[in-house]
Amino acid sequence: MTVLAVIPARHASSRFPGKPFASIAGKPMIQHVVERVRRARYVSRVLVATDDAAIRDAVEGFGGEAVLTRRDHPTGTDRVAEVAAHIAAEIYLNVQGDEPLVDPETIDELISALGEDHSVQIAGACVAIAQPNDIMDPNITKVVRDFDGNALYFSRAPVPWVRDRGESVVARHWKHIGLYAFRREALLDFPTLPPGELERLEQLEQLRWLENGYRIRIVETEYDAISVDVPEDIGRVEKLLANRSGS
Repeated sequence: MTVLAVIPARHASSRFPGKPFASIAGKPMIQHVVERVRRARYVSRVLVATDDAAIRDAVEGFGGEAVLTRRDHPTGTDRVAEVAAHIAAEIYLNVQGDEPLVDPETIDELISALGEDHSVQIAGACVAIAQPNDIMDPNITKVVRDFDGNALYFSRAPVPWVRDRGESVVARHWKHIGLYAFRREALLDFPTLPPGELERLEQLEQLRWLENGYRIRIVETEYDAISVDVPEDIGRVEKLLANRSGS
């Protein structure tokens, strides 16, 4: 299969302007992401999709590949879909540009999910939530699945909700990781799909797929995404990188 990994990257950010250029252990963050994705065995090509010529030039400067896309895309998925309209591949990955520790093995697992079942058009990932406070955190998206591993719902709320608190029950809560694999047809459909009420309320773009009848296969992983949302997150990532290099 031809697999194109696309990393959307914007210069503008309300909490962290210029985030792709943020220096982490001596490299810009976007370079860390590109190099991590290149380690995935099943990825054929890695491409940064940006609306900023400076980001394109920086990526090309460290030997990466980048293309300029429109500035008016409301979501990263729309930006990836623009790439898909011009560059043919069988499977596309949408990799977050602010996750410098993105896991190559999880990427391969998503690709395998599409390769093993041709009825699956979209695949995502989840990891078991270990910290109780994360269950109630609206900034952490939770996902619930059916018996076949397909997403039933994504929510910022603590789903599933344990009604009978007095009983001895153990509920597993799963954090949704913002990493996706798409077949080309499904990805090209996304900009044409009408946003629904659930997407508007939860502000989660993946609900658009569910509201329009698509299935999303969710792969369990041990990788817990660590995003750089604000400058203070850089120190935490650098410590993790140092621990890995020293182990």
